[in-house]
Amino acid sequence: MAEEIKSVEQKRKIKDLLKGWLGDIVVACLAGVIVGFAYYFFQNSNGFAPGGVGGLATITYHLLGINGVDFSWAVLMVAFNIPIFVLVSIFVNRRLGVILIVYMLVQSFSTEIYELLGWLPYCKLNNGEDFEIVFACIATGVISGFGFSMMLKRFGASGGTYAISALIKHWKPATNIAYVSFLLDGSVVFIAFFVYGMKIAPVICTLLNLFIANVVVDYALSGIRNGYKFEIVTDKPNELSAELIEKLKHGVTEITVQGMYSHTEKYMLVCIIRKKQVGEMMKIIQRYKGTFASFSKVNEVFGRFKK
Repeated sequence: MAEEIKSVEQKRKIKDLLKGWLGDIVVACLAGVIVGFAYYFFQNSNGFAPGGVGGLATITYHLLGINGVDFSWAVLMVAFNIPIFVLVSIFVNRRLGVILIVYMLVQSFSTEIYELLGWLPYCKLNNGEDFEIVFACIATGVISGFGFSMMLKRFGASGGTYAISALIKHWKPATNIAYVSFLLDGSVVFIAFFVYGMKIAPVICTLLNLFIANVVVDYALSGIRNGYKFEIVTDKPNELSAELIEKLKHGVTEITVQGMYSHTEKYMLVCIIRKKQVGEMMKIIQRYKGTFASFSKVNEVFGRFKK
């Protein structure tokens, strides 16, 4: 009987492990396809580089093209990134390293697949006007940022820069990772100025692409489930809470407090609402004279917070 229970438990663990790996690979492949789409259709054809290790690979690809060397951008991306991910697999986390390798292979070679399809031409916007490539870098930042956020949300890493930071953190835990990431991305911006003919437009596009991608990542990680927490001090808790629950459809928590100036007992209501409900919340509060309120942004809201 004990052996049967042990066998069932082992099968369950194997099933959960395979399910976890399958989910990880699906997310990594989907993120790779999305980022590869952004790079092929908007970045590679418009003469600017992304940040980090991918930016160094793109700059190398550009230099080889200038010198008449026909070389694949996908191969360069793999050559620059895979060794870093192998080191992550050895020294930091084996599973993370393997997932990053899968992600980079899909991201890189999906561009080759897009090119083979042919019926999806790349979008070259630099038709004699440098400012036109700004639209390309905006599109690259938005689309690639969404792909990066998928990787960061599930694995905490999305490419060579994050992998290098993880390696440095492993060997030197006291290192400021944000500073390392800034240096890596900043070096690409600096090099891009000289590689792309000392023009300011590619540099601005690289900076703008980095900024937009980071904004999209931040929003995707925290903006979708964010809210606002109101702390309302009032002497009419029952009437106010009833109106909040009825009109905003969110729960209210009551806390007994004491005013240190008047030394009278009051009540503080705590209510978390969505961004679009802030205006309605303020209108409700204003109808209760003598009520004081403050609110702050909440980055994550878990569970059910409706009534």
